[in-house]
Amino acid sequence: MPIRPARLAFADDGTPWSDTFGDVYHSADGGFGQARHVFLAGNDLPRRWQGRERFVVLETGFGLGLNFFATWAAWRADPQRCGRLHFVSCELHPFSREDLATLHARLQADQPADPAAHPPTHFPDLAALSAELLSQWPVLAPGLHRLHLDGERVTLTLYFGDARDGLAQIVARADAFYLDGFSPATNPELWSAKVCHLLARLAAPGATLATWSVAGAVREHLRHAGFEVDKAPGFGGKRQMLRGRLRPDRGHSPSAGGPSPAITAATATLAAPPPARHALIIGAGLAGCALAERLAARGWDVELADAADAPATGASGNLAGVLRPLPSLDDNPMSRLTRAGTLYGWRHIDRLRRDGHAVRADACSVLHLARDDAQAAKMQSVAERLALPPGHLRYVDAAAAAGIAGWPVPIGGWCFGGSGWVQPPSLCAANLARHGARIRRHFGREAAELRYDGGAWHAIDARGETIARAPVMVLAAGTAVRRFVPPGLLPVVSARGQVSLLPAAAGSPPHVVVCRGGYVSPEVDGRRCAGATFSVDDEDENLRDADHAENLAKLDAMLPGIAAGLSPAELAGRVGFRPASPDRLPMIGALPAQAVVGRATPLPDIPRQPGAWVLSGYGARGLVWSAIAAELLASQLEGEPLPLERNLCDAVDPARFLLRAPRAGRPED
Repeated sequence: MPIRPARLAFADDGTPWSDTFGDVYHSADGGFGQARHVFLAGNDLPRRWQGRERFVVLETGFGLGLNFFATWAAWRADPQRCGRLHFVSCELHPFSREDLATLHARLQADQPADPAAHPPTHFPDLAALSAELLSQWPVLAPGLHRLHLDGERVTLTLYFGDARDGLAQIVARADAFYLDGFSPATNPELWSAKVCHLLARLAAPGATLATWSVAGAVREHLRHAGFEVDKAPGFGGKRQMLRGRLRPDRGHSPSAGGPSPAITAATATLAAPPPARHALIIGAGLAGCALAERLAARGWDVELADAADAPATGASGNLAGVLRPLPSLDDNPMSRLTRAGTLYGWRHIDRLRRDGHAVRADACSVLHLARDDAQAAKMQSVAERLALPPGHLRYVDAAAAAGIAGWPVPIGGWCFGGSGWVQPPSLCAANLARHGARIRRHFGREAAELRYDGGAWHAIDARGETIARAPVMVLAAGTAVRRFVPPGLLPVVSARGQVSLLPAAAGSPPHVVVCRGGYVSPEVDGRRCAGATFSVDDEDENLRDADHAENLAKLDAMLPGIAAGLSPAELAGRVGFRPASPDRLPMIGALPAQAVVGRATPLPDIPRQPGAWVLSGYGARGLVWSAIAAELLASQLEGEPLPLERNLCDAVDPARFLLRAPRAGRPED
């Protein structure tokens, strides 16, 4: 369902107001005072997070973000705070960045000259926290959005959409709940028995809750879901509030920690991190380098092994690749995953740049032209039905597309603002440099064997010498992943791709990335990248004139005449071999322990190899998948809230193919 933003409105007394629900966003006695009294004190915070490695708060209505700001500020001010704070929140009608900035500025302007005189209601640090949040405020698109704040010690995971859907799809163990939807009288769905049971399913042992509502139906739903509740003095003009705690008999026992021989998808996503945060990653392309950075950011020590002498020398070594989504009329898993990967990927690039790492990339926009008039009509329908912000996705006709590209085009299509090209080797280098002291590089060492012995994985070279070892091992070796797993365990195929490098003058068109059966980049260092072919089970490493000719034909179909005078025999280029999967989705998660299971076996019940994980099947979308996949796998290893919805995690689980009947056919680009 498209996201309908909240409208900026105010009650007669100036309190922010929702026309949709006919209710205020916070108490007229002060939003920050309410946040501190009801939600923090009601959950016994900050005391309960003190001395812990991680603490997770889950909220049912983000609104203006006041509860989040109050929690963030209390965490910053607490010298005994937990190491990492996770805040997960749902919002059906989020504000645009501009309206949120207006609301925060208005709240800041209302602060008294002496904030210390009004500690229950005022919040003098709002400007700094608001600026950091707004700098990363996501596109108003449905689904989960992960933001890293305060040096990545605070993680905000926002679900844009109906909380009833979000709570069913969020994977987390919450230590505290903030129940802060609009009044049960105006928004009863958010206080329903279903929602209360979903909250109980997400609760960690000993989880608490707090809310300003003491409605009898709310109390009854919470009790029936497994919470013990009691009334407490309320805030401001409200006489009472509600506090609760999950009954001991309804808690979920956490894992004892560390990989086990019978690890399953369910325990993997919610397990405690291994006692030693130490991982061995096989492969230093986009997948391996992204994961090395995500683990190192969490304090892991990483052994990164690759047969090549440098990172990004295989399929990740192109001059320029495309980072953009692939929408669909039904917003299917491919559509949602590419959107999540694109949005998180560009935020990750921005984060690397803010830390001083030079990533060669330009969010110059991407034009995806239709094949024919029938597809053009379908693409227009997709844009209208998804109703995403036009700065993210819009349909443009041929004339508008030609103006964007700076060159005549034969047909219209999608325009993705905020998308563009990335140079993969520069992204890999930035990922390895960001936490370089924690990443030990074992380059020029090819692993001939992976052996699990004594609670650790050992990478062994052809001479029988150990390259590196660690309790956690991740296969991110591109097509070489097939050498390390039994036949049938992972249906990875090799897809040969040839890219053509064309001479280009500085500033020459196209000024954006253009796609239509292939892609062409703007000028980068005097050349533009055009391609790519996609040939399954083709192991020819040599450049072929026929493939250059295919790339030029695709280019001429996109930008007629732009390839005039170019001869295939005179072109430079590059050949890479990409790991592809039968359903075109990546493989992210725990490695299955056996190649054959009953087809009726629930996905979480499939046994997994001890401490073994995989990142593969990226196909031609390595740039799209790499950052979000690394964040997902790192979150699984840490037992953190996941950055993707439950059904998307299932869609990329490497064990999914074991539950499907074999079928003929090859993966297509």
